[in-house]
Amino acid sequence: MKKITLVFPTKEYEKQILDYKNEFEINGDSMDGTAGLQKARSFNEWFSMLIDNSKEETVRTGFVPSSTYLAIRLCDKRVIGMIDIRHRLNDYLLQFGGNIGYSVRKSERRKAYAKEMLCLALEKCKDINIEKVLVTCDKENIASSKTIIHNGGVLENEVSEGERITQRYWISLY
Repeated sequence: MKKITLVFPTKEYEKQILDYKNEFEINGDSMDGTAGLQKARSFNEWFSMLIDNSKEETVRTGFVPSSTYLAIRLCDKRVIGMIDIRHRLNDYLLQFGGNIGYSVRKSERRKAYAKEMLCLALEKCKDINIEKVLVTCDKENIASSKTIIHNGGVLENEVSEGERITQRYWISLY
């Protein structure tokens, strides 16, 4: 049963997006897959960056084109997660970040939303002709590794970045 849908962020969701950011900040969590929301000083600054980075012609230096979506719970229209699809990989993303980053707010975890979010994002990857998707996670993040494996991820290897060990999974879409 479909519990969520992925939608492009709009001004309509500004309050919910800022509440989402606040929940992560209060809990000291990492906001993966939010297209820089953690560093943005305002919704408008973040949204402007999101729009710029959505096209090859306007992508900001150091970034790759990407599509960012809100995971909206269908029954009450609450933002429960965010997911970012990077259309191509640069050197850093190839090693550590992957094609897809995502997060679920702490109050909504352990409800299988991440599995559904990743599944829906993989369909969007097909729409933009990405044939093989790299999804990474911290080795300590067991829930994320289970989410990736559930969606067809095959562990290629683990790489170190300082003290952190990143697991690199590939998902073939065709």
